[in-house]
Amino acid sequence: MSAVERIESNVRSYSRGFPTVFSTAKGALLYDEAGNAYVDLLAGAGSVNYGHNDARIKDAVVEYLLNDGVVQGLDLATTAKVAFLRDFARIVLGPRGMDYRIQFTGPTGTNAVEAALKLARKATGRTVVASFTNGFHGVSLGALAATGNDFKRSAAGVSLNDVVRLPFDCYIDGNFDSIAYARQLFGDPSSGYAKPAAFIVETVQGEGGLNVASEAWLRGLQALATELGALLIIDDIQAGCGRTGTFFSFERFGIQPDVICLSKSIGGNGLPMAIVLIAPKYDIWAPGEHNGTFRGNNLAFVAARAALSYWEDAHFLGQLDDNIQVMDLGLEAVLKKHPKLLVRKKGRGLFQGIEFARPEDALRVRAAMFDRAVVMEMSGPRGEVLKLMPPLTIPATLLERTIKLIDECIASL
Repeated sequence: MSAVERIESNVRSYSRGFPTVFSTAKGALLYDEAGNAYVDLLAGAGSVNYGHNDARIKDAVVEYLLNDGVVQGLDLATTAKVAFLRDFARIVLGPRGMDYRIQFTGPTGTNAVEAALKLARKATGRTVVASFTNGFHGVSLGALAATGNDFKRSAAGVSLNDVVRLPFDCYIDGNFDSIAYARQLFGDPSSGYAKPAAFIVETVQGEGGLNVASEAWLRGLQALATELGALLIIDDIQAGCGRTGTFFSFERFGIQPDVICLSKSIGGNGLPMAIVLIAPKYDIWAPGEHNGTFRGNNLAFVAARAALSYWEDAHFLGQLDDNIQVMDLGLEAVLKKHPKLLVRKKGRGLFQGIEFARPEDALRVRAAMFDRAVVMEMSGPRGEVLKLMPPLTIPATLLERTIKLIDECIASL
């Protein structure tokens, strides 16, 4: 770690909480230089949903490289891109009755958000975007303007304009109707709130504390967006690709977003990739109007296509359901055992956590878990939520043992 501390920028973050040098990884395990195994409950912040170095995905990428497939293609048509497009339409969109155009953006989630916001403003001719308390959408300037976290926002160095903030579901209390509140604001010509170009929202706020939007609230938000002539943008960058139990986090709620942002695990094996799904009527880009050199990462196309095959795999789907049940039951049991230290279980699917009464206790447990060879993070405005985000393919027995370790660490407080 001395080279990291001496040479790498102070901006590094994860390596501070997990001060070891990792060398290899497989499935749900990371290995350091000495060969010690660590259970990975971070999963590349959700970018390796199918586990590290998954054989199916890795073999497809290696074969493509050995055959001298095009690696960098800008937005040229390549066999890798065409194959991904066809399989995404066949495996994901078709069975769900969804009709979207696919835009390839720069390779990170914030690139997808920037494109989505830009398109919404172009489509409506409006400037303002509505986002929500505790939302996180990235750290490039447009996405950062829609992000709530003050620490991230303060690093911008410039004004972050053209975004209004609304209360997320149950932000104030369980009885406050934030959709009715927003409808009143946007309907009152003297409220000072201009009609927005779009609403951008996460169905589960990953960095904001694993806050979950209800079906009724999301349906109400879509209805409001329609009334106002605004687009509904679902940021599914962290909650998508199976993280909540279904490919899209919202698909059981009967809503139809105008724009969907995907990144992280859409790249299959942690390879950089981001896409924006656009309802056809809003696909009004002029050719080249929004671009990026690395929107043609063909290795990511190959890996992403291989990852999509899991959504036709009954064993994978059954394992995902089983793991969600293990996490639900395990965290509920931990919560019941420590009512003085813990507030509630939060999140959905394999995207859950435990809120501590004191944020410093969450930090202590994270450190204690790392001492027990488990990598996991915290979230929430004060870091009060211990966050579990393992690969979807983690063995159920390993997940159970890891939750028991969490219980032991909390008991040690």
